[in-house]
Amino acid sequence: MNIFPKLLTALVVATLSVVSSVGYAQEQERKSRWTLQPDGSIKWIVADSSLPHDDHIEASGEQVSTVLRYGVDEKGAFKLSRSVVWPMLRTIPNNTHASLTRRFDVDLPSRASVDGKPLTGEKVEWISLDGFLRVRSSFDVGDCRVVEVTREIFPSTTKPCVIERLTLTNVSGSDVELNMPEYRNVTTTDPAKGVNGAYTLVETLSNAGTTTLKPGKSANFDYAVQGYSEGKGESELTLDFDAEETARYEFVRTMRNQLVLETPEPTLNAAFTFAKIRACESIFRTAGGLMHGPGGESYYAAIWANDQAEYANPFFPFMEYPKGSESALNSYMHFARFMNDEYKPIPSSIIAEGIDIWNGAGDRGDAAMIAYGAARYALVRSSREEAMKLWPLVEWCLEYCKRKLNDEGVVQSDCDELERRFPAGDANLCTSCLYYDALLSAQYLGKEIGIDPSQLDEYGEEAATLRKNIDRYFGANVRGFETYRYFKGCEKLRSWICVPFIAGIDERKDATIAALFSDRLWTKDGLLTEEGSKTFWDRSTLYALRGVLAVGATELGIEKLRDYSETRLLGEHVPYPIEAWPEGSQRHLSAESALYCRVFTEGLFGIRPTGFASFTATPRLPKEWDSMILRNIGGFNRTFDLRVFRSKPKSNKLFVVVEIHDGPMITSVVDENEPVEFEIPYVTMRW
Repeated sequence: MNIFPKLLTALVVATLSVVSSVGYAQEQERKSRWTLQPDGSIKWIVADSSLPHDDHIEASGEQVSTVLRYGVDEKGAFKLSRSVVWPMLRTIPNNTHASLTRRFDVDLPSRASVDGKPLTGEKVEWISLDGFLRVRSSFDVGDCRVVEVTREIFPSTTKPCVIERLTLTNVSGSDVELNMPEYRNVTTTDPAKGVNGAYTLVETLSNAGTTTLKPGKSANFDYAVQGYSEGKGESELTLDFDAEETARYEFVRTMRNQLVLETPEPTLNAAFTFAKIRACESIFRTAGGLMHGPGGESYYAAIWANDQAEYANPFFPFMEYPKGSESALNSYMHFARFMNDEYKPIPSSIIAEGIDIWNGAGDRGDAAMIAYGAARYALVRSSREEAMKLWPLVEWCLEYCKRKLNDEGVVQSDCDELERRFPAGDANLCTSCLYYDALLSAQYLGKEIGIDPSQLDEYGEEAATLRKNIDRYFGANVRGFETYRYFKGCEKLRSWICVPFIAGIDERKDATIAALFSDRLWTKDGLLTEEGSKTFWDRSTLYALRGVLAVGATELGIEKLRDYSETRLLGEHVPYPIEAWPEGSQRHLSAESALYCRVFTEGLFGIRPTGFASFTATPRLPKEWDSMILRNIGGFNRTFDLRVFRSKPKSNKLFVVVEIHDGPMITSVVDENEPVEFEIPYVTMRW
């Protein structure tokens, strides 16, 4: 690594700023329902597309989540049903799915009247998404187009309510008398069905009444639905709607400004920003502490060894988002409660605000998931105090996996994270690869906190042996590809053959990439779970995209990433990665959005933590790009930018620059696809 003179590094930064501002002229034009806007939102211009069309989106805050089912009918009118979930209003039986959930279908414009006549003939002009759902419509009164209506819908960031702000504007040429009737609806649930007895759900509408609107003038109304439990000492809240809107806006602004991706392709940059919103909003303030939850009207106030420990938690420190890291540490500490001297499996899920467990699928390889995620999280988080808390859990999970090795040296488990939806044998590829990666991370982590070097050497030896065993046990010719069988006896290609890549196992790279992107597995929606099926899960597609970039298949990887991102951000079901189809109807589960972001942090930029103040970067800069930047990266107790650009057009030499905020700039010149190790001046924990 070379430390360049300040004059040269200043020139580097100036050059990067110019290069990164140039748009990607060759970006493919596709016919998409939605278009990306200059302000970072996406917009659907209804007149430009076919009708009817329906979609759904989830949005969350600390005490509430909502799935908005919205659309435009064949006549151009807006449709909306609000499914509202209160994760901490627990129902009986208090199991995984016991969050109070109700639907609210009130249509506010239909309640209004102008000059004593109802609003009719709605025509939606556009719908936009940017952490808020906004809708612009126009209405007739009689035979004249009189009123324009704007709706803005969002969850409270901290309170158990969902809000809709409604603005009605007089677009006629004369005064009109607008009437919005009073509206208040109170529902009390059956006390026998609530953990804390009856729950109260209240719908309210502010500013109701009659007013005269002059041409061009507007009237504003605020609708809210909230839920509370008198049994928990709660009562109805008086809401400050301006403050609630500002708080949601500030959350979205934070998501935009932390860990900023800048590439020449606006769609990738925007999809990354949207994914940060969904990944970070779904954190609930439970009796058991902050818990990141998948969502989907099913999974709240609970944690899973895959969604949280493996997928989302290792991402949060990069965001420098305190709530995310707090939820991550909390989840690992919950799992740590179940360590035991007999090495019985840790439960797959801890539910009901931390008071119960779900272990219905048996051992899914959960210990490997937890060790993999906890070690990576602790390295990027770079807190010695947290690492000391997490080390016993990492150590226990590694020992558990070691004890589960079969006679051929790979890890046995009852199933995998798909929980027997598809066969996984008694030893699957995913579990062993996660265990392998966890052994490597544990070496780095243990060195930072003073673990006996002989123990860490053993981890290194075990990893080297396991890597050979993985190839020997799982390596096979499947459908003509010298790739991996997912388990012994598996004769079909499976999407999870991508997992070795994320652990740096690349012995069967070319054939595995060919298999993944063959017509047996790859579709317009990403990877099929198994060839011949119709089922796809985004999590395996996102692992594959990250993995193929990580092992250097840059051009093919970026092509597939571009197609996937265009579909998810601007297609027919937007704007986030989804869970699966047909199961769950493509729910916007939260951890998949974290996995999307990791395609860039660990795939495209190739960041691998190697200590509290060090990491390896192996950037994969596509041939048609001159530069890419990750700004405001958290981790390693600093905030820094990671910049990659070609030393000159078409060159195979890259400048890789770490610019530490309030610190030095470190610049290296490397050959394309060459890893570079960065040592960052260490500082004590900041938050």
